Amino acid sequence: MPDDSIPPTEARQQAEDRYYAALDLMADGHLEKAVDAYREAVAADPSFTEPMHGLVRALQDLQRYDEAIEAANKIAEIDPDDVLARTSLSVLYMKKGMIPEAEAEGAKARVLGWKQQLKKG
Repeated sequence: MPDDSIPPTEARQQAEDRYYAALDLMADGHLEKAVDAYREAVAADPSFTEPMHGLVRALQDLQRYDEAIEAANKIAEIDPDDVLARTSLSVLYMKKGMIPEAEAEGAKARVLGWKQQLKKG
């Protein structure tokens, strides 16, 4: 849970600081430490989806697919139009051998991508 005593802009700054630290940890190959930093970023600002995407990737790289699926589903709850969350879910389900679920998420990602293309066009 976020600390309600911290102003929103300060919470976002803390989240961004932890997010960038996590990116550096990922780049250096410290996946477990990156997972911790991503979780800290999410705790600081639960509406900030960028660290959630990083968390999904780090968990995927660690082959902790169930946790990664949980994180990707959280992104999809916060932002139902997030194509990357749906794509990540498709990949994760595929890695777990859950083919029907993977195909369903892949289809959702494609539809969302098409909708975004139409909005731009």
